[in-house]
Amino acid sequence: MTYLILSIFCSVAVSVLLKVARRHGIDIRQAIAFNYVMACALTWFILTPALKPAAGQPLPWLLFTVLGIILPVLFMIMSRGVEYAGIVRADAAQRLSLFLTVLASFVLFGEALSFNRGLSLTLAFTALFCLLWKPTQVKTQASVRMGALYLFLIWLGYGVVDMLFKQIAKTGTAFSSGLFLSFALAGVIMFGYLLLRRTQWNSRSVMGGLLLGLLNFCNILFYIRAHQTFHENPTLVFTVMNIGVISLGAVVGAIAFREKISRINLLGIGLAIVAVLTLYYWTVISG
Repeated sequence: MTYLILSIFCSVAVSVLLKVARRHGIDIRQAIAFNYVMACALTWFILTPALKPAAGQPLPWLLFTVLGIILPVLFMIMSRGVEYAGIVRADAAQRLSLFLTVLASFVLFGEALSFNRGLSLTLAFTALFCLLWKPTQVKTQASVRMGALYLFLIWLGYGVVDMLFKQIAKTGTAFSSGLFLSFALAGVIMFGYLLLRRTQWNSRSVMGGLLLGLLNFCNILFYIRAHQTFHENPTLVFTVMNIGVISLGAVVGAIAFREKISRINLLGIGLAIVAVLTLYYWTVISG
């Protein structure tokens, strides 16, 4: 259980770092670029990816390229989402993205939709609607709309990333190899963008980015280790991870940053937890 706790902590810590970055003079674009330097280095030395494709199975470069573009863009969207909507709602929206993958399995891949899973999806989308609902006291209508937009993009973006990694896995590419190549391409694209913009580099952003990369990688590493520890019960890992991040994000956002959320937003957080529980409970029962 230690690995799961550490993974949850690192996931929420990423949101906290994105929350405080600007007020400490960190350029989030530079931080995201150097995040991939650290993530690539740690993936290479700890997960030791094999970059040679299996015989007759070329690497899916198109999928890697798409991920290389989406990952840094999604990081910037997450940063804005945390800024406009807060850690509580941003982390919950991120975790609800898993239901986009479930929905895609029915809509795109023709799987049968059972009543139980349909109910879980209904709960999940109701939760997302509650999270997007504007609080009763807001600064400006523009900030409300931006917050809702970023939350929706977080939900959509992380769902798409999850589906892309699943497609890469279907090609026979090892997870460590797919992760390294995706990080490497994301880093190249991000640095290329910054160089074209003639960015003035600063040490705070570099150090913030390296810390972001460490937390990002540790979140993934501990999550993998948790799956290896509980290899006979992956459902437990999925459930605890998603509920843990939603719950800890809510506590940190409310206590550390005094984020104000409405009763409808709180209902959304509760429904998100119930949706995750019901999905995996019925997955175990049906399995």
